[in-house]
Amino acid sequence: MSGIGPVEPGEDTHVREPAPRPAPTGRLAPLGRLPERHRRAALAAVAAMALLAGGGYLYATRPQASPVPALPSPAPRVTAPPHPSQVVDIVYLNETAAEDPGAAAGFRFEVVLSVLSGPPVTVTGIAQPYAGLIVDSTPRPPFRTKAGSSRKIVINMRVTECGKVPGNAGLPFLDVTLRNTRAIQTHSFILGARYAQHLSEALQVACSNDSR
Repeated sequence: MSGIGPVEPGEDTHVREPAPRPAPTGRLAPLGRLPERHRRAALAAVAAMALLAGGGYLYATRPQASPVPALPSPAPRVTAPPHPSQVVDIVYLNETAAEDPGAAAGFRFEVVLSVLSGPPVTVTGIAQPYAGLIVDSTPRPPFRTKAGSSRKIVINMRVTECGKVPGNAGLPFLDVTLRNTRAIQTHSFILGARYAQHLSEALQVACSNDSR
């Protein structure tokens, strides 16, 4: 009699379990199958890689600033020399005796001209404000004086018309024309109280003995 049912294995026979399938190479195991600790580390690594990739993309696609053109170097500044009147000083020394006592009445005195700085200065003319006097000097203009040096000048004034000279020269001055490489100027130099006193005395003596 034949029975129905599963065939029993015979003696000395075994049922073989199917061999485990090896994990495919080159692929990560699904995160769900990893232990909790490993899964958190893997998620952090993935997030870091995504952040780095996004930052690199933003850096590569950032707008490039236009280069700023270099400014030209400024030209060296050239300092102009001073005006001659700014660097010349004239000081009254004293009254001197006339070379010829019989000459026309007048006044003879000495001054010192100094050039303080800058290029040399040339005196091209010496004058005074009174119409009744004429002026000359030794040395005669034009003469030149270098910066840092001084020159003594003898001034001669002669009376030509007493009615046109003051009886008391309160604030007399000399008009001196100066020239350097910057400019040419006529400057009025006030020589001080001693010069005013000596000039007034000389003019009074000259005109008291003269019928002009």
